[in-house]
Amino acid sequence: MSFPRNYIEPNILRLAIFEMIRMRKGSSFCPSEVVRWLYPNAWQHFMVDVQSEMMEMYRSGLILVSQKGDPIDPNQSPKGPVRISKVVETL
Repeated sequence: MSFPRNYIEPNILRLAIFEMIRMRKGSSFCPSEVVRWLYPNAWQHFMVDVQSEMMEMYRSGLILVSQKGDPIDPNQSPKGPVRISKVVETL
């Protein structure tokens, strides 16, 4: 099964990432959890989309993306599993 690129509503992944951050109350999560939540029967088809949105949000400073507990390079595509979390604000 394949879906056209415009199948996803504009901003739905961004909104879902923000909502999952809110629901997790500080706990990190895998990008696949976002698309599994939105598209439980076809989530694999949306992994590229969620990773793209995740990296755009990360580069904009809206979220933190880490691998093995360390922030990843925002200018590189991640290799292997990553976690999304809320940006920790410092005073």
